[in-house]
Amino acid sequence: MDLSYQEIKYLPGVGPKKADLLSKELGIRNVEDLLKHYPYKYVDRSRFYYLHEISEDMPFIQVKGQIVRFEKVGEGHNQRLTAIFTDGHGTLELVWFKGLKYVLDKYTTKIEYVIFGKPTAFNGRFNIVHPEIEIASKLPPPEQMGLQPFYNTSEKMKNSFLNSKAIQKIIFPLIQSIKTGIPETLPAYLLKKFALLNLTESLVNIHFPKNADLLNKARQRLKFEELFYIQLNLLQQTRWRDQHYKGFVFSKIGYYFNTFFNEHLPFELTNAQKRVLREIRIDVASGKQMNRLLQGDVGSGKTLVALMAMLMAVDNGFQACIMAPTEILATQHYVSLQEFLGDLGVQVALLTGSTRSKDRVVLHEKLRSGELNILIGTHAVIEDTVQFANLGLVVIDEQHRFGVEQRSRLWKKNTLLPHILVMTATPIPRTLAMTVYGDLSISVIDELPPGRKPIQTYHYYESKRQALNGFIVKQVEAGRQIYIVYPLIQESEKVDLQNLESGYEYIRETFPHYNVSMVHGKLKPKEKEFQMQKFVRGETQIMVATTVIEVGVNVPNASVMVIESAQRFGLSQLHQLRGRVGRGAEQSFCILLTGFKLASETRKRMEIMVRTNDGFEISEADLRLRGPGDLEGTQQSGLPFDLKIANLAQDGKMLEIARKVAMEILESDPQLEEKENRVMGNQLKKMKTNTLNWGSIS
Repeated sequence: MDLSYQEIKYLPGVGPKKADLLSKELGIRNVEDLLKHYPYKYVDRSRFYYLHEISEDMPFIQVKGQIVRFEKVGEGHNQRLTAIFTDGHGTLELVWFKGLKYVLDKYTTKIEYVIFGKPTAFNGRFNIVHPEIEIASKLPPPEQMGLQPFYNTSEKMKNSFLNSKAIQKIIFPLIQSIKTGIPETLPAYLLKKFALLNLTESLVNIHFPKNADLLNKARQRLKFEELFYIQLNLLQQTRWRDQHYKGFVFSKIGYYFNTFFNEHLPFELTNAQKRVLREIRIDVASGKQMNRLLQGDVGSGKTLVALMAMLMAVDNGFQACIMAPTEILATQHYVSLQEFLGDLGVQVALLTGSTRSKDRVVLHEKLRSGELNILIGTHAVIEDTVQFANLGLVVIDEQHRFGVEQRSRLWKKNTLLPHILVMTATPIPRTLAMTVYGDLSISVIDELPPGRKPIQTYHYYESKRQALNGFIVKQVEAGRQIYIVYPLIQESEKVDLQNLESGYEYIRETFPHYNVSMVHGKLKPKEKEFQMQKFVRGETQIMVATTVIEVGVNVPNASVMVIESAQRFGLSQLHQLRGRVGRGAEQSFCILLTGFKLASETRKRMEIMVRTNDGFEISEADLRLRGPGDLEGTQQSGLPFDLKIANLAQDGKMLEIARKVAMEILESDPQLEEKENRVMGNQLKKMKTNTLNWGSIS
C-alpha cells in the first residue's frame, strides 16, 4: 500500500481538527509522515517498582496498586486534586492541576491501577503530577510491554490533548495494520549486503520495540536509508548537471594572471593556495561547468585565490563577479582587490544598495559593453537591471547566507552557465560537507600565510574585569586597537541593545583618553560605514560592536578581541569573531568574558576555544555539541532537507558508506533502470515530487 497519499484525518482517534493541528505543528499530513515521526526516547515498561524503592533521581517509575482516597485542595483557579495511592508497601501522592472533573469521573477507589510518571519529592513524600493511569487488568504482562515510545509534541498540541501518549495511541493500531507488509524501499541486495531489517519490521520496532536489540537494528536500517537516499539524490543530480551543462573553457593563463603572479603578489603563496589554484585551473579548462566549494579558515588567503581565479576569467575574455552577503563585506572585498591589483589595469567596480543612481548608470553601461572586468556587490548584483557582456565566473562568499533561489538568478545572466566558486570562512565538518555541499567539489586551504602568529585565547570571569582593563590600556599604549563585542540576539534584541549602549558608555568612562566607535546592525548604513572607517583608519582605538563585525572587517592593527557574555555564542561564531584579530604581524589575543555560573556544555565550549585555533577541529566539536543548527528534540534544523532519524554528528561513518554505495550503483546503472534498481528510481521520483528540485544550480 502507498502510504504517502493516505490522509491522517481518517485514522481512528484523529479526525479533521487533530489532523489540521498535526499538519500545522509537526508537518504530518499523511500516514507516511506519521510513521516517520519517530520517538525521541523510550522508557522501559517491562518491570514494576515498589513504592519503598523510589528515589528522586529516577526519570520514570511504574507502580501497581489502588487509590485510597481523593482530596480537593484550594479554591477557583488555584484548585488542585490529590489522590493517596498505595501498593501495600508505601504510599504516593498523585496530583492534578487541570481536568479535575474528568479524573474524578474516570477513576475510583478499590480498583487496581498501573501508575506511570516522574516521581518528585515534596515535604518528605513522593508525588507524581498528572500521572498516566491504566486499569491493571487491561494491560499485557510487563514483560510484553517492552519499551514505551515518547514523541515530540508542541504546547498547542498538549493543550488540545495531543500529547505523546495520544500520538502513541494513534500510531499503535496503524503499526498493527502494517504488519501485513508495506512495499520495500531498498533493493534486496542492499538489505542482504548490510544485514538490514526490512522496512515493515523496522517501522514496527522503531515505534514499539520488543527489546533494545531490535530497536537498534530498526534504527540502523532507517538511518542508512535516510542517508543513502540523500546521497543518491545529490550524486544523480550532479551527474545530470555535468552531462547537460557545458562550461566556458578558460584555455590560457595570460597577461593579467602572469603579471599579477610575478609582480603584484603581496607574499608568496602557501602550498595549500597553490594546490587549490591547480584544482580550479583543471576545472575551468575542462569544458564542464565548475562547481567548487573553497573552505579556508579566517585569514588563510581565500580572497587572494578567488582573485587569481577571476584573473583566469579576464585573461580569457570573460567577466567575473563576487557576491557577498553584507555591504561591509562587499566593500571590504572591493578595497582588498584594489590594493592587490594596483596599476595592473583590471577594471573593478562595487555595486551595493548605497550606490548612487548616476553611478549605477555608468556602471551598467561598462558592464554591458564588457569594459568592466570584475563586479563586486551584495544582492544588488542579481537584480534584473544588471546585465553582463560575458559573465564567466561567479564567486559567492559566505554562501550559507544566501538562499538557493537568490543564487539561481545569477546563473541566468548567461546562455552558458558561469563557473561557480563558493567560499566560506566557516570550516564545515566532513559529514556536513558531504550532505549540504555533496554536489560540489571541495577545496581546502589548511595553512596560514607566513608570519602570522597563533592568537592566544583566554577565558576570564567577570571578577577579572579590572585586570582586563589594565591589559587594554597596555595594548592601546603600544599602538594597538581593540574590539569589544556584545551579543545581539533577535529574541532579546531590545535588552541586548541596552547592554551594548551601557557597555559603550562604560568603556568611554573607563578609557576617557581614547576614542571609541560603536557599530551595530540597527545603525543606518552610512553611519555604520563612517564608524567602521574611523576604526580602519586608526582614528578610534576601541570599537564596541555586535556580531556585525563577524565577517569582512580587516584591520591588521587590531590585536585584541574581547567577547562579552561569551556563553551566549556558539563555537563557530566565537571562532569567526576571534578571526577579526591576528591579521598583522603582532601577537593577538582573544578574551572570552563570562559569569562564573556556566552549564557544563558552555564550559566545554570555552575550553575548546582556549585550547585550539584550528577551525576544523572547532567545527567538528560544534557539530557534536549542538548538531547541524540547534537541535530541538530530534529535529535538526539548518539543513536543506529534514533528517528524521540520522544524526550527522554521530553517523559520519554510516554516511561515508552510504555515499560510497550510492556512487558504485550510479557508476554501473546511472538511470537506475535495471530491474533490481527500479525501486530506488521510484523512491527518488517520489522524493523529488515532495521537494523543489534545485539540482541544476549547485
